[in-house]
This record gives sequence, structure tokens and C-alpha cells, in this order.
Amino acid sequence: MGRLKKYMANKLSVAVFLIGLTLVALLAVVFMIQYNNADDYSKRILSQRQASYDSRTLPYKRGDIYDRNMSRLASSERVYTLILDPRQMNQAEYPNEGGEKARNIIDPTSEAISDYFGCDVSEVKETIEDNPDSAYVKFISDISYDDKQAFEALADELNVAYAAAETADERMNRVSGYWFEENYKRQYPYGALACNVIGFASSDGTSGTGGVEQYYNSMLTGTNGREYGYLNDDTDLEKIIRPAVNGDSLVLTIDATVQNIVEKYLAEWKNGEIGSKEAAAIVMDVNNGEVLAMASTKSFDLNDPYVMGDVTDEEIYEYGLEEARREYKNAHPELETVSDEAVLESYSTERITTLGKSAAMSRYWRNVCISDAYEPGSTQKIFTVAGAMEENVINENTSFDCTGYVTLSDGVNSWRINCVNRNGHGILDVTGGLTQSCNVAMMNIAFAEKSETFMKYEKIFGFGGYTGIDLPAEANTENLGFSSDDIGRTQLATNSFGQNYNCTMIQMAAAYCSVLNGGNYYKPHVVKQILTEDGAVKEDIEPILVRETVSAATCDFIKEALFKTVEEGTGSAAKVAGYKIGGKTGTAQKQPRSDKTYIVSFCGYAPADDPQILCYVIIDEPSLPGEEAAHSSFASGVFSKIMAEALPALNIFPEDGDVQAAAVQTVLPQETTTSAAGSGAEESASESTSVSESSDGTSNADETETEARGISVMTNENGEPVSAVVQPDETEAPAATDEYVEGDSSDGSDSGELPDLLNDDVIMGYAPEI
Repeated sequence: MGRLKKYMANKLSVAVFLIGLTLVALLAVVFMIQYNNADDYSKRILSQRQASYDSRTLPYKRGDIYDRNMSRLASSERVYTLILDPRQMNQAEYPNEGGEKARNIIDPTSEAISDYFGCDVSEVKETIEDNPDSAYVKFISDISYDDKQAFEALADELNVAYAAAETADERMNRVSGYWFEENYKRQYPYGALACNVIGFASSDGTSGTGGVEQYYNSMLTGTNGREYGYLNDDTDLEKIIRPAVNGDSLVLTIDATVQNIVEKYLAEWKNGEIGSKEAAAIVMDVNNGEVLAMASTKSFDLNDPYVMGDVTDEEIYEYGLEEARREYKNAHPELETVSDEAVLESYSTERITTLGKSAAMSRYWRNVCISDAYEPGSTQKIFTVAGAMEENVINENTSFDCTGYVTLSDGVNSWRINCVNRNGHGILDVTGGLTQSCNVAMMNIAFAEKSETFMKYEKIFGFGGYTGIDLPAEANTENLGFSSDDIGRTQLATNSFGQNYNCTMIQMAAAYCSVLNGGNYYKPHVVKQILTEDGAVKEDIEPILVRETVSAATCDFIKEALFKTVEEGTGSAAKVAGYKIGGKTGTAQKQPRSDKTYIVSFCGYAPADDPQILCYVIIDEPSLPGEEAAHSSFASGVFSKIMAEALPALNIFPEDGDVQAAAVQTVLPQETTTSAAGSGAEESASESTSVSESSDGTSNADETETEARGISVMTNENGEPVSAVVQPDETEAPAATDEYVEGDSSDGSDSGELPDLLNDDVIMGYAPEI
């Protein structure tokens, strides 16, 4: 029995030894597994913290935009997006396959988000339930930094309270499974101010539409950074950050105060007793091409650019139908005409409405001052005079006998072209030709110049091309006028006073500045400086002298004549108390002439004896019937109001030192009627060309007959007739007006028409889309 006990004891000892050895071996295996796979296990655990472990984009900040006085016009404010991580929430609630609940994440987190941000708690839960395996769900955008901080503080307070709760169920609650993604939102603190100059950026800040936001997009945009997460050798979470490179900022030449003044008075006119289809204005520094203000009554809120103001559903449908016709015509070039029935069979109402909304937005976003072309009218006359004086074709003593119209003949038909004063101005010198806005004087000057010289100076002054302004969608006017090879005598006559060719507002303003500053044509521009993200000057945009136009002597003569135009002539409505003002009126009859619609304008400057600031105002289709709308005093009055406030704002004070006098709001002048020569009468509808066949039907009018019918006689300083002006130029191409001019115009309006070179959605002329 003793032997048996001893045997059993030995056997038990061996068993214990073997079991112990097995346990030691097992522990060794576990240790080795842990040792060899620690990094992998750590990564699996840390992978649940996706927001911290995965790499993420660090967004750049789009550059700011300032006015010339460093008032911020556009900025990118830091905002946050609330990101939900449903996968993390679910893993935290049920970490084991057994289905035992460890935490309560979804309900507390949903309730906290709902309480703070004011959303429906069921919406939060549904978002989580619909994306159970996603670690990245955008839920709320454009959260401010303060709201982000406040919510995180609230979540921390709730979690502390849950951890200290009395019941086990409450202690299971946690607010977790969310994080905030940083981004930037473009903001425009002044809303619609300078909307066409500034433009607007896309929601992600990567692209701009219109204005400098589009033109300087590559400078305003930066480069996104990146944050990378990884585990080091000790399985600690490490990060590598490649910082974002922010965009450069722009300092504009625009003065926000002057811009606001311009917009105020344009809106006042548009919404006033008379009103108009459209109105626009440019204010420029005469001496360097800087644009101080540029505006039209087509404005929109840059913070919400897709809201189209007062556009009706009917207008949107008509815009869409127009676009559909154009598309249909392009798809069927073999058709001479396109019927609405054919279009409506191919386009649904929804498609037409979509096209209409797009077209309406394009109209609202279009910069009238650079993208729309029109016939300028009598503001052109200074260039007719300047070119002729520069070539010694005329001098300041050259005089004209204006009998109210000119009759031209191509050897087959005859046409009459009326003057501003249809009763005739009588004898006028060159200065009088400008101050009284005499069409007859301008036509005879152009005849004396001949087409080649006239068109030479049109090019010198920048008409028929681009100014190169640093804004997108400048209209190309190259095909909206004539060349010296194809201009006939009638076209030369009407071009001399600003009809039958198209230009843009910025072209006219830049050309005027070249005369006012002594003959230097500067490239117009709206950006003054480019700054780095820390505010250092990266680039100064220096004025670019493109060319010299005419001599200082010619410029001085024109400036004196324009001063007299305001003091004694057609521009009296432009006067500003305390200042010497110079300028030129303009009235142009739009096509088709039979509609009797007009663009009236005034291009003026101050001080007259030392020009510093130019202001050009146009009013498209004043809301009055027929020739009642053809009064440039409407534009002159708006000019006066703008300058009365803008000049003191630019530290240009009245000569008598009376600052208050300069701020007096001038009452818009009443329309006046045209009277006899020398009366300072306002331009009327007759400033537009009036061309008609001779009443006797003759086609072979000789020189004596032609002169008797009203062609004025240009004389030299000795009073001797310059007969070459009234003689047909046999070497010149035929007038070729028979295809454009027809019938007799008993009311004196222009029955002659050029082919329709323009789109319906611009003032006059062609403009590319933005």
C-alpha cells in the first residue's frame, strides 16, 4: 500500500510538472505573439480614432480683397463642418461580437447635437443609421469658431456628468463619434457694393466668377496642406503636417466711398420719377488709368449671387425661349427662320426655364461698363476735332456755316443728315462746334480729314478693339465699326458725331482721360497692389502708358472747349457748386431707329483747369416716349450729383474752400427744347443722325444744288471757303448706304440703319458671356 501511494505521488508530480511546463510554454507563445504583433494590435485599436489617425486636408485661405484705402471688400472667414462618424459610434456601443452593449453613444450624441444646433434629433439618428459603416458624414456646414468651441465645451460637461451619474445606465452615456472639419467661407461685408468689379467665389473658394475674383483667380487661390497620422516605433501616434499656402490678397484702385456714391445716385435715378432701362457710370483717375468706381443698376448681392432680384417668371421664360431659339438655329443652320412652334416641340417647359434662369443670371452678372457695346453719340465729337487739329486739317479759327443739315449724294440717291439744331447754328468756329454739339461742323471736319485719317485716330484713341482692362469679358468691338477701306461718305459723316459704330464705356472713358492728361493713353486697371498673406507688398501694379494720342496743344484746346460746353453750351446741367467742370454731352438713337429709343450720356471732369477725376454716365432708354427721352441733361444731372459728393471725398475741394457747397444735391434739370444757335440749348433727339432721300428725287445733285440744300461751308482763318469739303471725293469708295438707308424721314429722325450687329441682351453691340 505504501508503494502504491509513493507511485501515485510520483505520477502526480510528473503530471503537475508537465502541466506547469505547458503553461510556461503557452505563456511564452502569448508573449511572443504580443511581442511580434504589438504594432498591429495598436494600429487596430487606434484605427477607431479615424479622425486623428488618418490623413486630412488642411484648406488654404483665399486671399482678401481691399479697396484703395484698405477697407476689406471680400474675405474668407474660418468656418467648420460637423462630421459624424457612425462607425465609431457603433463600435463603441457594441465592441464585442457577443452583442453586449458597452456604451450608449448614439442617443446622447444625437440629443446634444439637436439641442445645441436646433435640428431634429430624429434627423441625426437617421443619418447615423443610414451610414453605419461610414467614418465621414457631413452633417452641418458653416459653423462658426465660437459655436464649435461652445459645442465641444457642452459635450465635455455632459460626459463629466454622465461619468458621475448615480445609475449604471446613465454612466454608459457618452457624447462621442463626431469631429469638426475646418474650412473657409467667402464673405462680402458690403453685399452688392462693386459687385461687377469684385465678382464672387465658388463655395469651396477654388474659382471665381466675374470681376477680379475671376481675373485674378490664380493669385487669390492657394494650395491645400495635408496632415498625415502614423505610429512610431513605440506605437505612439505621430503627425506630419504640410501647412497650407494661403492665396495672395488684392488692393483695388476702387474707392469704396466713391463707389457707394455712384451706386446711390444711379439707383436714385433708376427708381426715380423718370427712370430708365439701365444706367451706368465710371469714375477714373485722369492721370494713371486707375478706376475709382464702376457701377450699373444691374447689381446683385455677392453673398447670394443666385438671387435675381425683381426678375419675373415671365421674363425668365422669355429669356429661356430666346436661348432655345438660338440653340435650335445653331443645330439647324439650313433654316432661314426658326418658328416658336418648332422650338416648343423640341424643348420642354422645364428646359426652357432652366435656360432662362441661366440667361437671367448672366444678365445680372454682366458688367455693363466693359461688356456692353453701344453707339456713343456726341461724346465722340472731341476725337473728331482732336484728329483733325493734330493733322493741321483745321485750327481753332476755322469756321463753319451750319444751316441745320447736310445733304449727301452717291450719284444715284441723296440723303439729308440733320444737325442737333435743325434750324441751324449759323456761323460757328471749332469751339462753338463742340459747345453747341454741332453735327454739321463735325461732318465737315471728317470730310476734310478723309476716311483714312479719321479712322487712324479712331484706332489711336482705342476704338475698335480692347482696352485690356484687368476684368473678364471685355467686349470685342473690332467688328462693330468700319475701317478706312470700307467706310463710305455717309458712314464717315455719322461716325463723326458718334453714330453707326459701337464702343464700350471703358473705351470712351480711357480715351477721354488721354485727352485730359495731355495726350497719354494709360491702360485702365482696377488692381493697385498684390499682397502676400502676411500683408507685405508682393507687386505694385504700375500705370502702363500704352501710347501717346495727340499733342498737349490739341489737348489744351479740347479741354478749354469742354469747359465752355458746361459753362455756355449743352452741358450746363453738369455744373457743380464751387468747382470748374468740363465735359461733353451725348445722345444716341438706338437701333432699330424706328423705335425712337435713346442712350443719353455725359462725360465730364474736374477741376477743369487741372483735370484729376473723370466721371462718365450713361442712361439707357429713359422711360419717356419718343424724343422726350432724348435729353442728355438726365445724364448730366446724375453726373453733377455724383461729383458733388465724390470730389470732396477724394480731397478735391471747391476753389472757394466751401466744402458744404460742394455737397449740395443738385436737382435733376428739367428737359429743355432746342432753340436757335448760340442759346446754349440742350441736345435733343436730332443729335442722332437723320438721313433721307432728297425730296425732289434727283440723284445727280451738282455742287451748287448740294450747297443750297444745306451742306455747310468750312472756311479758313481768312474767311475763305474750303471748297474741297463739299466736293465729292471721286477717289473714295462709294457711300454704299443704299442697303442701310431708306425712305424720307419727315420727323427728322434717322431712318438709316446699319445691319443689326448686336444681341438683344446688351445696350448696343456684342458682348461675350462671362
